[in-house]
Amino acid sequence: MKTFKTLVAASILASTPAAVLADPVVYGKANLTVQSSDDGVDTTTEIKSNASRLGVKGSQKLDGGLEMIYKYEMQVDVSDESKELNLTSRNQYIGIRGSFGEVLVGRNDTVLKQSQGKFDLFSDLEGDVKHLWKGENRMSDSITYKTPKINNFQVGVSYILDEENDDSATSLSVAYGDSTLKKGKFYAAVAIDNEVKGYDATRVTFATKLDEVVIGAMFHSQENVETGEDKDGYLVNAQYKVGKYNFKGQYQTLEDDSGFTFGVDRKLAKSSKIFAFYTTYNFDMAEDESYFAVGLEQKF
Repeated sequence: MKTFKTLVAASILASTPAAVLADPVVYGKANLTVQSSDDGVDTTTEIKSNASRLGVKGSQKLDGGLEMIYKYEMQVDVSDESKELNLTSRNQYIGIRGSFGEVLVGRNDTVLKQSQGKFDLFSDLEGDVKHLWKGENRMSDSITYKTPKINNFQVGVSYILDEENDDSATSLSVAYGDSTLKKGKFYAAVAIDNEVKGYDATRVTFATKLDEVVIGAMFHSQENVETGEDKDGYLVNAQYKVGKYNFKGQYQTLEDDSGFTFGVDRKLAKSSKIFAFYTTYNFDMAEDESYFAVGLEQKF
C-alpha cells in the first residue's frame, strides 16, 4: 500500500509547483452502487460511481508561524467505460494559514456549500440536496478566507472572479460549533450567495446530537438573478446508530417539489462500509422519480 501511495503521489504531483511538494498525503474514496433507477421515463439497472475520488494534500511550515497548505483532488468515474478520460476536477487550491486564519486560492467549494458540513446524510448519492436546491457550487478562480475560530464562531468569505465578463460573485457564512459534532453537541450556520452561478441563495443550518441520535434542519431560499423567480424550501433529517448500523432518513422540499430518502449503513471496518438507500422524488411539473441501491465504500 505504501508503494502504491508513493506512485500515486508522484503521478498527481508531477504538474504541481515544487514549493508545495512537502509531506504529501495521498487519500481517496471508492463508492459504487448497483441500483435500479426510475427517472420518470425509463427504468434501468446500472452501476454508478458516486463521486469516487483520489487526491493529494499536505502542508509546509514557513517562517513567522505561517503554514503553506495545498490540495489537489480529482473525481474518478470507475464505472463508465464510454469515457476515454474518466477524471474531473474537484477542489484544487494552495493557500496560507496562520493566526489570522487561512486564505485559499484556486478551485474550491463556496462557503455556502461548506456551511452544511456533514449535514447532508446522502451527499453524492441520489438524495443529495443538490438535486432540488441551487447553491452546491465548486468555483474556479476563487479566493476563500476563513477567520480563526473565536468562541466557536467562524466567518468565511468566497470571492469568485468572472474573468470572461469582468465581474465577480461572493459567498458569505457564519458558523458556530463543530460541523462533525465530534467536539460539541450543537452546530449552526447562516450562509448567503450573491450572484453565484446566476443565483442569490440563503441557507440556515442547525444540527444537534442526543446520545446516538443526530437530528438536523435546514432552511433554504433561492432567487434567479436574471428572471427574479424565487423559491423556498426546507430539509429535516435524522440518523440513529445501533452497534455497527447507522439508520438515517432525510426529507427535502422546494416549493411543491419534494424528495425523501431512507438508508442504512453497515460498518465493515474503520474505513469500509456496505450501505443501501431508497430515494423518491415527487415533482409538481415533472414525472416522479425513484431510486433503490446497494453499495460499497472504501476510504484510504
